Amino acid sequence: MPSNELRVEATRGELVESVHHVSVAVVDAKGRLIASSGNPALHAWWRSAAKPFQAMPLLDDGVAERFGLVDEELALACGSHSSEAAHLTVVRRFMEKVGVTEANLSCGTHVPLSPAVARAVTCGTATPTPAWSNCSGKHTGMLALARHHGWPLEGYNAAGHPVQELIITEIASWSDVAPSELKLGVDGCTAVCFALPVQAMALAYARLGASENPAARRIARAMMAHPLMVAGTGRLCTDLMTAWPGGIVAKIGAEGVYGAAIPVLGLGVALKVEDGDMPSSGRALLEVLRQLLSRMAPGKLSVLDHPALAPHGRQSILNTRNTITGELRAAGELRFFDG
Repeated sequence: MPSNELRVEATRGELVESVHHVSVAVVDAKGRLIASSGNPALHAWWRSAAKPFQAMPLLDDGVAERFGLVDEELALACGSHSSEAAHLTVVRRFMEKVGVTEANLSCGTHVPLSPAVARAVTCGTATPTPAWSNCSGKHTGMLALARHHGWPLEGYNAAGHPVQELIITEIASWSDVAPSELKLGVDGCTAVCFALPVQAMALAYARLGASENPAARRIARAMMAHPLMVAGTGRLCTDLMTAWPGGIVAKIGAEGVYGAAIPVLGLGVALKVEDGDMPSSGRALLEVLRQLLSRMAPGKLSVLDHPALAPHGRQSILNTRNTITGELRAAGELRFFDG
């Protein structure tokens, strides 16, 4: 890999101790590659960065209208929430509207993504249930789709169920990857997940930001209007959409994946930290945004100076005495393709 490709470095003293290589694609809604680094053709699992497109049938098929879903609930269906009280309130309201219970959720439980909520679980003052899963909004949306069509609720998360077949068609439509070319796996929440080229992920996000399709416009609007539902307190998806209201749709995925739509530039971004390092993915995204805005919309660069974004940039590495020993930082450059 060329030495100046985009990467995230961990330093110790004067040396770079570890390097997390990043593959990035920046694409417009016509599919043109505007900028890249690493291997934009890299096949990767889209993980939770696919959620806005998994939620699209809720609008395409009239599910949201039938059950009276509001934008806050749609944002949660697209989100990976932190199990905060606000998230639990919305997901329980969502389930009640659809007429399902936690017994119907196949997502299981895990340690909450919010450090504060996780501490409460560790201390025994809170007990997580399936509604606490960061994917409970997505799963409730899948159950709503099944109930709307009269399909079985049982197995809604598994390959071959009509819910998943419909979602595969949606993913293929937005990414321009034929259903037969999508690689299928099982996500951490038990639902079907998809592997496709990073460049195809970026195309889907570019289209999300530029589309006049009513479903896409409402999904993007819901996420931007309710950023807390997409992630949670102190998390980059939430803080970035709060810092740049109406300017970006951002969604993280596990194992170092990020996707973003930038409507003002007409672009979509997708990246994969190749070793899956999660702390590196947000720092890589912010560096991609900095380089894009510097080149294409310098008047918008100030959004990246928002105080909420500071913790997501360069991060000090501390020892057991809280002495700084190094830092985690983005480095390298995007390659731009003019014309």
